[in-house]
Amino acid sequence: MNNFKNNNRRNRFKLNGDRNFRRNGNGHKSNGDFNNGSSFKRRHPGKNNQNAAKLVEKYNDLAREALSNGDKILSENYLQHSEHFSRILISQENSKIQSEQLNENSLDNHVKIESETKEKEDPIVK
Repeated sequence: MNNFKNNNRRNRFKLNGDRNFRRNGNGHKSNGDFNNGSSFKRRHPGKNNQNAAKLVEKYNDLAREALSNGDKILSENYLQHSEHFSRILISQENSKIQSEQLNENSLDNHVKIESETKEKEDPIVK
């Protein structure tokens, strides 16, 4: 008698319950950092963006090459990629300038507060 189920073959398709999800006590999947209300932080924030200058050059070169091969559409695609990374560069520079200005302002305020407190503590008697 033939069995239609072949036990020698591996089951290639797993059911949803067979996956190795960790579940908490009430039977729901715990998604770790992806729960609502949690503060999710990337492990390496900005990893792709730190080479933005190199990526701008790369896509400009690819656009030039595609244009020389006669593919104007691919060239425009590469130019759009290049523009995207150039915008990222500009935003990085702006945020760096803003953080430097904030640091300078906080330092100036700190020095000003220190001088005011010293004047209040040690008034000069004339």
